[in-house]
Amino acid sequence: MTDTTTPLNVLFLCTHNSARSILAEAVLNDIGAGRFKAYSAGSSPRENQQPNPMAIEVLRKAGIETAGLRSKSWDEFGKPDAPRMDLVVTVCDNAAGEACPYWPGQPATAHWGYADPSEVAGDDERKREAFRQTLHAIRSRLGLLVNLPAASLDRMSLQATARELAKS
Repeated sequence: MTDTTTPLNVLFLCTHNSARSILAEAVLNDIGAGRFKAYSAGSSPRENQQPNPMAIEVLRKAGIETAGLRSKSWDEFGKPDAPRMDLVVTVCDNAAGEACPYWPGQPATAHWGYADPSEVAGDDERKREAFRQTLHAIRSRLGLLVNLPAASLDRMSLQATARELAKS
């Protein structure tokens, strides 16, 4: 970040862009205090796919805004008129292993793996708990990110900082 008035653009990637990346986008936009602007996308969202209803439910119950959240392809962010990303974070192992498109501006990259809460077996309450736990884990890591000093978020330090947060 070169100044305090320009937010750091962060793109969260997952395969279908329906759960973990949606949670991360919503949380960072909620706690980013204008220093961050979050987006999310998937490598292969299904046609007409929407965010997982349980992801939306746990976000709403946590008091986090869900308006405007939608599943979309990462191709939207490789277009010339797309917002320029400062940091691209994969949040699932499948997306981390895929060949990502070229991101204009060569943003910093990191992988923050989370288990897929939508794959948890059991009744709805067990699935909801998996979504709540994933939301908590994402919020904890993003809380560390948003509280970093500005010097840790400059272009030269951002990649190392983001990758170090993966260890927390």
